[in-house]
Amino acid sequence: MNTPHQPANAIADHRTVELRVQPLSAEAFAAFGTVISKSEDGVPFGPQDAQLDLSRGTPRFYNMRLPGRGLSFNRITRHRSVTQALASVGGFDWVMAVAPPIALHEPDAEPRLEDIRAFLIPGDVAVMLHTGTWHAGPLFDAEEMSFFNLELADTNIVDHHTCNLTTRYGVTVQLVLQSP
Repeated sequence: MNTPHQPANAIADHRTVELRVQPLSAEAFAAFGTVISKSEDGVPFGPQDAQLDLSRGTPRFYNMRLPGRGLSFNRITRHRSVTQALASVGGFDWVMAVAPPIALHEPDAEPRLEDIRAFLIPGDVAVMLHTGTWHAGPLFDAEEMSFFNLELADTNIVDHHTCNLTTRYGVTVQLVLQSP
């Protein structure tokens, strides 16, 4: 997605840009987090496992119900103090757009539009986002889905930094699934 920087007043020139959804792999997702695949019981902890950081508060693991929002977005969010792990309940595939963590100590930092990637997350894996990874989603076409979510109890109150892509770049991002 190559889009030149547009000033904040470019909302009048708002346009939709397409971003291809790519298959998930540990290598492709490494800059954003960890793919948590199935493993046999008893396998020792190692680099293939999520390196969670929940040290700045009370961990919260919950079943998060979301209404379907389709496969487009105009906001992307990061949490600068915690990793976050997500998996669909029921084994359904879903999509997440991500951008690498940048300038964690700068609350006003924003991702570059051209750094955003989108992945199809199979229903039998989870993903852990590195601290500060920008993310939009979970996104899906169903009317409603549920997700297991591991973050801190107050993440969405005290650690929720959002970049409005329409205000910042004059765009809405439309995700495009690749044909099988």
